[in-house]
Amino acid sequence: MQLNNQILKNLPVYEVKTSLKEAIAFFEETTFSHVAVVEGGQFLGLLSENDHACFEADKSIETFRYDLESFFVKLETSWLDVLEKFARNEANLLPILDDSNKVLGYYDLNDIVSVFIGTPFFTEPGGILVVSKGIKDYSFSEIAQIVESNNNKLLGAFITESLNDIVQVTLKVNAANLNEIIQTFRRYNYTIDFGNDDDQFLEDLKQRSDYLEKYLNV
Repeated sequence: MQLNNQILKNLPVYEVKTSLKEAIAFFEETTFSHVAVVEGGQFLGLLSENDHACFEADKSIETFRYDLESFFVKLETSWLDVLEKFARNEANLLPILDDSNKVLGYYDLNDIVSVFIGTPFFTEPGGILVVSKGIKDYSFSEIAQIVESNNNKLLGAFITESLNDIVQVTLKVNAANLNEIIQTFRRYNYTIDFGNDDDQFLEDLKQRSDYLEKYLNV
């Protein structure tokens, strides 16, 4: 997926000697989390909106030289790594550097998310399934094999949570009815965290039946 047409070149890049007054105006007039700072044209770091309350208009950005954050991407960075960089740094504006560490422009989180939402994972018809398994026991090849063994195609899959040695994987398949796939995942000892409505109905019905049986046996 190419992101080159998502580069914003109309946002400021400040020299470190610039007055903080300009940065104050930038953050007050926009909702962006960061803005790039350079020294002699070379990327120095990012001024954060979180420090906005500490800015003194009569001082320069130099005052915050040692508080600048340092994260960026390159033109060749994949869209998935770009999204990760946004998430890890809790940012909604991300500078893009060339090989000589000059700022080419920015990525806006909203634009990148829009590109992501435009992928077949979201646009193609199908069903969403969320499964989990031990981190040492799961594999994407096995997940794909399970889906394809039920004569369906895997449209996409990614890890959405990793906690206490359990990995949660969200996947989309080109099938609306997921019951057969769900049963196969269970046979492979995957936990179903989210499936289609029919399967959830069966689970709820079973829980109610178990509760009623226990109640009658009291």
